[in-house]
Amino acid sequence: MNLDSMQEIVTAARREGKRFWEIILETDMENRGVSRGESLDRMAQNWHTMKEASEVYTGERRSMSGMAGGQGKQMHEYAAKDPIGGEFMAQVIAEALSMGESNACMRRVVAAPTAGACGVLPAVLIPLYWRENLPEEKILEAMFTASGIGAVIAYRACISGAAGGCQAEIGSASAMAAGALVCLRGGTPEQMCHAVAMALKNLLGLACDPVAGLVEVPCIKRNVIGAVNAVAAADMALAGIESRIPVDEVIDAMDEVGRRLPIELRETALGGLAATPTGRAVKERMASGKKKQRTLTIKDARWKLEKKEAEPAEGQNT
Repeated sequence: MNLDSMQEIVTAARREGKRFWEIILETDMENRGVSRGESLDRMAQNWHTMKEASEVYTGERRSMSGMAGGQGKQMHEYAAKDPIGGEFMAQVIAEALSMGESNACMRRVVAAPTAGACGVLPAVLIPLYWRENLPEEKILEAMFTASGIGAVIAYRACISGAAGGCQAEIGSASAMAAGALVCLRGGTPEQMCHAVAMALKNLLGLACDPVAGLVEVPCIKRNVIGAVNAVAAADMALAGIESRIPVDEVIDAMDEVGRRLPIELRETALGGLAATPTGRAVKERMASGKKKQRTLTIKDARWKLEKKEAEPAEGQNT
C-alpha cells in the first residue's frame, strides 16, 4: 500500500487483523521486492548501527569547528547524580547529545529521518532497551513503526530543514520516536496516531537556523528536545489523552507552516540564532580558518611541485 496517510495504515491494520508495524513491513517487502527475513535484516542493521554508535561514544572527540563534543559524556556522568527528571530521562538526554555529537564529529550514524535529527530515535530506544532488557524483535517492531510514520510525513509534508524548517527534521524525528514508544508499550494504532500528532504539534514552526551553516548549534540540543518531547507525547497518548486535531491534518498543517517560513529560517544560516552577533562571529572565524587552510594547502602544493621539478629525472646521473 501507499504510505501516504496514517489513518489509512490504521484502517488497513484493523481490516487485516495486523499490527501497525506489520503493515509497514509488508509494504517494504512489496516496494523493494524482498522477503520478510530480508526486510527484518535490513532494519536490524540500522538498529545495530545505532547501538554501536552509542557504545563506541567516549566524548573525547571534538568537531572541526570546536563547537561540539564532550557534552554527551557530561550528561552521562550527571545521570548518576540524582537528576531532576530522573535517571531515565537523563539517559535519554545523554544519548541524544552523544548521537548528535557523533554526527558532527563525522562518526557513523543512522539518519532517522535525517542526519541532523539522528539522535532522537536512538535516544528513546537505547535507554529503554537496556533498562527493560527488551528483546531485539520488539525494538525492530518499534523501528518499523517509526519508519512508517516518517514515510507518511515525507509524503504529505517534508523531512528536510531546507524545505520546512527544523520542525520537518526534529519534529518528524520526535513524531517517529513517539509512535515507536507507544508501539513498545503495546499501545493501539489510534494511540500511536495521537502520540505522533501531539509530538508534531509541540514543535510546529520550529526554525532551522544552524550557526555557521553547521549541523551543530543549535541542532544537537534540539535532538534533546525532540527526544524528551517524544517521551511526553507517548506517555500522554498511553494515558488516553487525545489530539483534538487528527494526525494527518497535523502533518498537512506542518507542511503549510514550513512553506510559509521565511527562507532565512530554512537552513540558510541567514536568520535566527545564526544571525546573532555570536553566530555571525563564529561564521567569520570559520571562514577565516578555511581561508588560512586553503592558503597553506596552495603553498604546500607549490613547494611539492618545485621540489619535484628540482629532482633529477629518472636515470639521470647526479
